Amino acid sequence: MLNQLFRILVINPGSTSTKIGVFDNENCIFEKTIRHDADNIAQFSRVIDQYDFRRRVILEQLDYEGINISKLSAVCGRGGLLRPIEGGTYEVNEAMLEDLKIGYNGEHASNLGGIIAYEIAAGLNIPSFIVDPVVVDEFNEIARYSGVPEIPRKSIFHALNQKAVARRAAKDIGKPYTDVNLIVTHMGGGITIGAHQNGKVIDVNNGLHGDGPFSPERAGTVPAGDLVALCFSGQYYRDEIMRKLVGRGGLMAYLQTNDAVEVESRIDTGDEYATSVYDAMAYQIAKEIGSMSTVLKGNVDAIVLTGGLAYGRSFVDMISERVKWIADTTIYPGENELQALNEGTLRVLRGEESSKTYLVN
Repeated sequence: MLNQLFRILVINPGSTSTKIGVFDNENCIFEKTIRHDADNIAQFSRVIDQYDFRRRVILEQLDYEGINISKLSAVCGRGGLLRPIEGGTYEVNEAMLEDLKIGYNGEHASNLGGIIAYEIAAGLNIPSFIVDPVVVDEFNEIARYSGVPEIPRKSIFHALNQKAVARRAAKDIGKPYTDVNLIVTHMGGGITIGAHQNGKVIDVNNGLHGDGPFSPERAGTVPAGDLVALCFSGQYYRDEIMRKLVGRGGLMAYLQTNDAVEVESRIDTGDEYATSVYDAMAYQIAKEIGSMSTVLKGNVDAIVLTGGLAYGRSFVDMISERVKWIADTTIYPGENELQALNEGTLRVLRGEESSKTYLVN
């Protein structure tokens, strides 16, 4: 199977764009970010209503580029806000389509990935997949306790990139992913730090609007009592509080920007406040890595730093300096989501692993 050529179309919908790629095995032969006009998106009252529009735009782009979709072996879309599931590659089925369409765990553009992949693949009589959606849940039961029974801790994180770079790090170590213990830190608009034990993410901070370090756009863990007081102060509506936690938190709250390059530029010009805030974000990331090292009982093969912030050499050094006593740090900058979707699909097509079935209990 390794010598067989598989051509795979991968689709990653975002709020105002759709990234697509076509791969011949591991080789990307075409990649494009399709920008959607704000007025076109605004005409749809719900995210799900965009699927036919986005599918048509994708097919038109592929036709314009001269890519014959009849030669595709499979189509893979970004997984959306589904029910909690274990990591892996899932073939899109009716149960999954229903949950994506109703927005079972919330509305997000990523919900469109599996639907569009299925619609394109069904017309070609080929399989469609999703890979490691953000709702991947492999928690040990002890990790679910929060201290408030009505609010269990949830596994919502950058599963696609975390799993992809974890496999890459394991390969570089010379072991299977299922035989290593890693702490993987995704650092982008949101930041998640996961404890990977023998191929499972047994604990991770909720990077959507939960706990962990603050990030360029999110507040992370905040003092609970003070947050309750703020909620009932009469100064804010619910949506305003949520924006403080997600979108306007972290660097945005302190420095009015979520652009790390801009922050580093301010630091270079002597901005002491920007320096202090940036140091604090690195401090909190390192502290969370230390926390995950206790989850793995100190048995850590490597610490992996990934995501857009991992391009910042000085920022990475600030983190590494605090955690180097735990394990060596490996850096894989960026997200490479299209590649990760392709790799998950390839493993199934090659018979290296079986696709999983999405079930509704």
